Amino acid sequence: MRIYGVVGYKNAGKTGLMERLVTEITGRGFTVSTLKHAHHVFDVDQPGKDSHRHRTAGAHQVLLASRVRWALMTELRENDEPPLADLLDRLDQVDLVLVEGYKRDTHPKIEAYRAETKNPILAHEDQTVRAMASDTSVDLDRPVFDLNDTKAIADFILAEVGL
Repeated sequence: MRIYGVVGYKNAGKTGLMERLVTEITGRGFTVSTLKHAHHVFDVDQPGKDSHRHRTAGAHQVLLASRVRWALMTELRENDEPPLADLLDRLDQVDLVLVEGYKRDTHPKIEAYRAETKNPILAHEDQTVRAMASDTSVDLDRPVFDLNDTKAIADFILAEVGL
């Protein structure tokens, strides 16, 4: 499975770039899945719903299905967060998986960067960051794209993964 990451600090434009890349790449006829790392506790379920009641009663997994989608929720309880490779193994085969976050993993990545955040640039210390998408000029030994030039960024990623 081909994977490519989008990394950067908070408010760098990662999610917007991911959204635009999914639209651009699927518009070219490729299948794309996404995987997003969340640093905070989140819940896709709603208190009071049957699936939430199953989970809080102690179910290890709850699969919720309808005619338009299904979702599998797994409670980690006291177990460690699974590594990226294990999560990728759970996805159906597609042409490309775009991963938001997991900046410390070794897959190839593009860094989203906005000058106003004044965050450090990850690419200076991480060679797995193959390019940058920025709203300002950056002196870097790798390609730097305009953060909003989705077509050029998609071209670069697709060439990198051989699609």
